[in-house]
Amino acid sequence: MTSKLISTFLAAALAAAMAQTTTTTTTPDPATEAQRRVNRLAAELNLTDAQKTSAVSIYTAAITAAQTIQTSLQTNRTSLRTAIKANDTAAITQLSTTSGTLSGQLTAINGRAEAAFYALLTTEQKALYDAAPHGGPGGPGGPGGMGPRGRRRG
Repeated sequence: MTSKLISTFLAAALAAAMAQTTTTTTTPDPATEAQRRVNRLAAELNLTDAQKTSAVSIYTAAITAAQTIQTSLQTNRTSLRTAIKANDTAAITQLSTTSGTLSGQLTAINGRAEAAFYALLTTEQKALYDAAPHGGPGGPGGPGGMGPRGRRRG
């Protein structure tokens, strides 16, 4: 399960970071994003009010921590495009390595948040959670993306 979560969160983080480089829409603040995620999870898992409060705190902190890294990834991608156009292979190598490090940091932030949330769940809730597809902040539940339970939104 751990490798599945890591893979899912890495993909979601990279997709969110790429989406930020191609759109100019304003993203909601971390607390709003966290609340949306918790609302979706609460509906699927029947969370208690105490679990909801803790989950909002966990996800708000994770989203806030990820914002700086996502900005760095966006800057890194711009620099990488410049290096590619200049055929600067040394810069391409260095920027690619940096991109991997930043992506790893996002994976760690998301993984720690998911672990903290998972620890809040009852045995029954864990069974439901384990059976459902997941995405990190900005992942499959986002507009036009995969909805809850992995179904495509129309």
